[in-house]
Amino acid sequence: MKIDVVSIFPQYLAPLQLSLVGKAIESNLISVNVHDLRDATSDPHRTVDDTPYGGGPGMVMLAEPWGKVLDELVTAESVLVIPTPSGIPFTQEIAESLAQRPLLIFGCGRYEGIDARVVEHYETKTTVLELSIGDYVLAGGEVAALVMIEAIARLIPGVLGNSQSAADDSFAPSAYGRLLEGPVFTKPSQWRGIEVPSVLLSGNHAEIAAWRLAQARQRTAERRPDLTGE
Repeated sequence: MKIDVVSIFPQYLAPLQLSLVGKAIESNLISVNVHDLRDATSDPHRTVDDTPYGGGPGMVMLAEPWGKVLDELVTAESVLVIPTPSGIPFTQEIAESLAQRPLLIFGCGRYEGIDARVVEHYETKTTVLELSIGDYVLAGGEVAALVMIEAIARLIPGVLGNSQSAADDSFAPSAYGRLLEGPVFTKPSQWRGIEVPSVLLSGNHAEIAAWRLAQARQRTAERRPDLTGE
């Protein structure tokens, strides 16, 4: 998979060189290229924004620099992702879908957002997704891009040390729906007077599986009843 990220703060994407994503890059499972939007400007101040038509507070990112950069990146096979609080919710299902695509482009907006004509234009060229990572507003799209790239990258075969880890995640598809993962424990068996549930020490794999499913269902019902249909 090839990932391109466009930002006016390319250094913000440095964490992509760390942890699982960094190892995936080193292993050539994915490639990540970060592009500075200001390199597509032509004025001495490297201007990327202007006041909004219709008035109002804040600034809007200019279409032309975005067009210059994206014209070099967008293909019919690519998916252009625009992180924005006004987008549709980013979910595990969307991450699973994007993990199957060969080329992802993340356009990280700032200020009041990107001139809407950018999305309108590139929707005629490729798949464009405006995605939100939650019901809150950030200063820019870089943090959201980091979240989505990590969620997507860990679903690419070979990125996780144990492929079964993704299958056991919260929101992973199963015969019981997309449940939250239940509580997990490790050594020692007693910590500050709290015991690990005895079933996990029993060695009975059928009982352990049944306990984990019951815990996942209970946690999901309590915390995310929308996932259970209740």
